[in-house]
Amino acid sequence: MKDIILDTLQDSIRVKDRFIKNNIPLILKGADMLVNCITSGHKILIFGNGGSAADAQHIAAEFVNRFQIERPPLAAIALTTDTSIITSIGNDYHFDEIFSKQINALGKKDDVAIGISTSGNSKNVIQAIHAAGKNGMFTIGLTGRGGELAQCSDLVFAVESDTTARIQETHIILGHILCDLVERILFPEKISKP
Repeated sequence: MKDIILDTLQDSIRVKDRFIKNNIPLILKGADMLVNCITSGHKILIFGNGGSAADAQHIAAEFVNRFQIERPPLAAIALTTDTSIITSIGNDYHFDEIFSKQINALGKKDDVAIGISTSGNSKNVIQAIHAAGKNGMFTIGLTGRGGELAQCSDLVFAVESDTTARIQETHIILGHILCDLVERILFPEKISKP
């Protein structure tokens, strides 16, 4: 059991280390994209299924409430939280439309849509990314090795792993890094100096 624990730790560190080091320019580009979205009065819409739904909510909360510093709230919405909307769309239409209908209702040109799918092939995430693109939104895909999500997103963060848990762990550290960078760019005066 001890070996399993240590192997899991080392695997998680390896996957995150490789992903971050290989994607620094892309992460900086993503942070700039989010800053431009927020400073122009637009919002971030985030969505995914299962663990990725929880990640969407987690990341949205970091933007809206706070991450590392005391600062004004930033506009972000997780499209995974309204059970009445999700179940009515799933019941009256199809589960594949639970996010795209919300994108069409809430998304505006120059907003950012962040779709999260560890497989990269979640139909409802892909439909929402397509809807966001048609609405003139900028799209970011968080995925595993790619899938269809990597083909239809403007900016793609692909984690090179076949283990769902490692992909999700990497997505959440990416979300934390993006939140941190956005705060530092928008509120440099609030960052405490050592």
